[in-house]
Amino acid sequence: MNEYVIGVDLGTSAVKVSAMDREGQIAAQQSYGYDLHQPHPGYSEQDPRDWLYGTTIAIDRLILRDGLKAEEIKGISFSGQMHGLVLLDENGQVLRPAMLWNDTRTTKQCEEIREKLGDKFIDITGNRALEGFTLPKLLWVKENQPDIWAKAKSFLLPKDYVRFMMTGKQAIDYSDATGTVLYDIKKGTWSKEICDAFDIPMSMCPPLIRSIDEAGTVTDNYSMFSGLKTSTKVFGGGGDNACGAVGAGILQPNMVMSSIGTSGVVLKYEPDANVNYHGALQYECHAIPDTYYSMGVTLAAGHSLNWFKHTFAADEDFTEMVNRASQRPLGANGLLFTPYVVGERTPYADADIRGSFIGVDSMQNKYDFVRAVIEGITFSFRDILNIYDQHGQDFDTVVAIGGGAKSDFWLQLQANIFNKKVVALTNEQGPGLGAAMLAAVGLGWYDSLQDCAKKFVHFGKTYQPQADQVAKYNDLYKVYHQVYDQTKGLSHQLMTLRNSWD
Repeated sequence: MNEYVIGVDLGTSAVKVSAMDREGQIAAQQSYGYDLHQPHPGYSEQDPRDWLYGTTIAIDRLILRDGLKAEEIKGISFSGQMHGLVLLDENGQVLRPAMLWNDTRTTKQCEEIREKLGDKFIDITGNRALEGFTLPKLLWVKENQPDIWAKAKSFLLPKDYVRFMMTGKQAIDYSDATGTVLYDIKKGTWSKEICDAFDIPMSMCPPLIRSIDEAGTVTDNYSMFSGLKTSTKVFGGGGDNACGAVGAGILQPNMVMSSIGTSGVVLKYEPDANVNYHGALQYECHAIPDTYYSMGVTLAAGHSLNWFKHTFAADEDFTEMVNRASQRPLGANGLLFTPYVVGERTPYADADIRGSFIGVDSMQNKYDFVRAVIEGITFSFRDILNIYDQHGQDFDTVVAIGGGAKSDFWLQLQANIFNKKVVALTNEQGPGLGAAMLAAVGLGWYDSLQDCAKKFVHFGKTYQPQADQVAKYNDLYKVYHQVYDQTKGLSHQLMTLRNSWD
């Protein structure tokens, strides 16, 4: 009999489920999309029940359409969009729409955290208080929706809510717990000091589990709707960035991951909690037990390119658009783009900054603009890599995943802008692959994630920096790096005007 694990990749726009066998081969995949709601500027919400519905439909299709036998599905684990707040009442019912990672309404609450705890907050959590994190969202609900707060008995993150509905048991894994900034990264527990400082009951914080730990089995009720057997084991899973790193083979300190999805992430494996980036980078528990990772985030990486396409090239084939942009000159004929279209996180942590095109010239065409967007996204990643350089962190290989890894042009561009060797994967499946690997290790198919990676992760073509292009991009980056300081005041004024007119 065949045996499979399922990796559930719960993203911002869709859920994708992948069934993989013991050899790391994909047996079947299904996906299901859902809506994003942005009722006001800075708001970003989803209905958690949409995640559950989409996941259940996708699993059901694996069985009914792809022919997987339910008894062959031995384990399930998760990768989930991080930081989102799901508030539950005493009966485990959702109290309000989930506030997502890219929701930026919580600037006031972040300021309150900084004023009350200062640098001590960074010492406890390893992170600054940023709008996207979960704690500021909790405080926003507490201050702005007291009726809902009075009913709240627990909170979960997105993938943990889906797992709860599968198993009937609430828990959060360590990698997602660090992203709440309610977690003491050195003690390995929820922080009583932070909870007490902001009058958050410790009872609201669910039990903590490792990403490879069994969280329960499928309930009778969920079995009826999904077609799964009640013997199927469900494992903790991890935040999407941790799972993406596992699926990309980022299992040693000389490698970093460059991930271009809706947001963009540069992530580095860290063997312990002793490195101090003073909050300039996020510092999180890894899905690999007893290890960590650091990362910087560009809030609108692929989102910037998708925004441009949908706004100015809606009828054009995406691949052809990028290919034509690759034929435009390096530097897009003097055009620069900064990808701050929904604010920025690293290195600026500025919810009000907005994107810009600098150097618009009537000689440029649409594909110069596309190339400028692609170059600007990649420059924003270099901003993050600079922080590692400033802290003496040495690495020689960048593993590219996501949208930026689907184009030879963009892979080579990354090598030239980063001045590092860039490698792609031949079986790039993103965080869903990492989630499946967690289930495989949890079931005991492999002794460790490192052993599992030997079967599941396969590196492909390597892209080396081209010296002449590296020099040109170094000059262009010096200009790009000045744009934030030159435009932030104007961006803030425009945001103030827009908000005053709403």
